[in-house]
Amino acid sequence: MARLAIFTERYTIRRSNELAALTNFRMAAAKLGHDCDFLFRAEIANIPRYDGLLLRAVTDPLNTTYVAARLAEASGLRVIDEPDSIVVCCDKVNMYQHLMRADVPMPETCFLTDEEVTVEQARELFESFGTPLVLKAPNSSFSAYVEKVHDEAAFVKVGKRFLRRADRIVIQQYMPSSYDWRVTILDGKVLFVVKYVMAKGAWRIHDKDEDGKPNVCTVEPVEKSAIDPELIRVALAAGKAIGSSLYGVDVKQLDDGYVVIEVNDNPNIDAGLEDQGNPEVYRNVVRHLAREPWEGWI
Repeated sequence: MARLAIFTERYTIRRSNELAALTNFRMAAAKLGHDCDFLFRAEIANIPRYDGLLLRAVTDPLNTTYVAARLAEASGLRVIDEPDSIVVCCDKVNMYQHLMRADVPMPETCFLTDEEVTVEQARELFESFGTPLVLKAPNSSFSAYVEKVHDEAAFVKVGKRFLRRADRIVIQQYMPSSYDWRVTILDGKVLFVVKYVMAKGAWRIHDKDEDGKPNVCTVEPVEKSAIDPELIRVALAAGKAIGSSLYGVDVKQLDDGYVVIEVNDNPNIDAGLEDQGNPEVYRNVVRHLAREPWEGWI
């Protein structure tokens, strides 16, 4: 029997989908014969008493969640997400550099400093990458600080604003699509695959409508038989380029293959959404934490 813990925050359990998922993790642990407790910020010192730790709160090297991950690792626990993965995935420049070194297919991408965000540079990038361009601040999540620009003036305005948060920003080729594949992997094996279908009029998974209200994608389950092996190969290569923890790999399908848009640590596993058609995801995560063998989804 293993003693497992789920580190979370109060804001996480306010959403019914996330609270139900946390309950599912705990129930899966009980059915497998393991203890599983919820830990909050005030109980972080208790982490060394456990055998494994699952993080289910926003990860960032400046957040308490990262402290929990480091403490767990130092105490010999198996931890999801591992702290090194948090460091990489929470800095998009770092993350894309890992993908580039591993030759993972991705949109045309470059990184610019404040001095390089100019009208002249914008003109060159529009010519080489196409119009519009996508600008991303490196320390962003849930599509925040990710914007599309169509001209040089917007490029400079948005770029300078993003550079108040960082010393470099990401510039990428825009690749329109009605959906993204989300391949969620753990320790180099596939946990599940779903489609994130963009809301009407949206171009991002987390978008806003004309009134500034959330315009979030829908999550659609897919049959295993409908999954192209090449999609899995590309997603696993992206995950391997980062590490061996839990990742949600966002992939766009093109006429001639697949490109990785992003690798997310601490990916969504929400009840009634990502677990559709894949209830064993909770048991598999628990088995991994308890150092038990488990089979990948594909």
